[in-house]
Amino acid sequence: MWQKAIEDAAAKLKRNISSHPGLFPHIAGKDAMGEKRYDWGANVDWIEGFYTGMMWLCYEYGGDVFFRDAAEAQLDDYRNRLVKHISLDHHDIGFLYSLSAVAQWRVLKDEKARELGLQAADKLLQRWRPRIGAIQAWGPEGDPENGGRIIIDCLLNLPLLYWAHRQTGDEKYYDIAYRHALLSRRFLVRGDGSSYHTFYFDTENGNAIRGGTHQGYRDGSTWTRGQAWGIYGFALSYRYTKDARFLDTSKRMARYFIEHLPEDDVAYWDFDAPVEPGTSRDSSASAIVACGLLELLELMDANDPERACLQEALQRMMTSLVENYATIGIPDAEGLLQHGSYHVRGGIGPDDYMIWGDYYYLEALVRMSKGIKGYWYE
Repeated sequence: MWQKAIEDAAAKLKRNISSHPGLFPHIAGKDAMGEKRYDWGANVDWIEGFYTGMMWLCYEYGGDVFFRDAAEAQLDDYRNRLVKHISLDHHDIGFLYSLSAVAQWRVLKDEKARELGLQAADKLLQRWRPRIGAIQAWGPEGDPENGGRIIIDCLLNLPLLYWAHRQTGDEKYYDIAYRHALLSRRFLVRGDGSSYHTFYFDTENGNAIRGGTHQGYRDGSTWTRGQAWGIYGFALSYRYTKDARFLDTSKRMARYFIEHLPEDDVAYWDFDAPVEPGTSRDSSASAIVACGLLELLELMDANDPERACLQEALQRMMTSLVENYATIGIPDAEGLLQHGSYHVRGGIGPDDYMIWGDYYYLEALVRMSKGIKGYWYE
């Protein structure tokens, strides 16, 4: 099952690269016939790295140099974006450069890619706010709305800093990533293992103000993709730091996610949203969690009593994604997973292809098939 799904994904990715040279997939649109498709454009959003990362996964999996050449050709685009500071007033520098520059360094040991990855890590460090002890999520320093705001997504940007620490030995990268992960654990994760999407702090004194959301159902709800970022992100912070609190947090969040899944084991967009006919799913959240569970299973003790439960949940989720949500059998589809959601309340991509969903789906598949991991660590 996994091999067939990977072959289908690689064929679709190759066609997309050939059909849209020099472009990147953005949130889905529709073609002239009303069929769902990606909206292709320049490297100006937070999501382009997922497309490049898929190329590296396919190259590692099958050795097809078409994917290597396509990914390498994009490196100058990422370099130009960093030099010109194009749409980088956010924390998602890790999403962009871990899956492009760092991936190229990891696979090819390309020194130019390594240098770009380190430059990107330095750019991310500029978002560190010492008074809060956190990396500011969005906007410039002092922004009246977002100046003291963190979001759970940032846990997947921290591996860029952990990587930079391992490459250079400079403790500043590790210390900032570690401190941000600790603050996120304290304020974004609730006692029952659920999570806030965002949290606000006073920019003058660092005092906690309140939890909130940007894309969830309401401020106190559990946005499923945010929960997914936490599961995978805290597991990765444990891999780098060996702080057992991160492993425990990832496991608690995973239990909550699994216990709140619907019958087909693929999440709705928010665990607190009313489930009615037409309620949006988020297949991308379940794909991220699949990668998080794979990470957890690798890090957990062999005798951990939770292993069997997590392994079973992983198999159910991935089987459902392949059988019920993948575009296998739809040869002209540009995306790999149907029924992803982006910003349901905002009416943006409530039921479409999501390139990050495609990436994590493929990452989980190649990891389960050949043990090939993503590019969040060395």
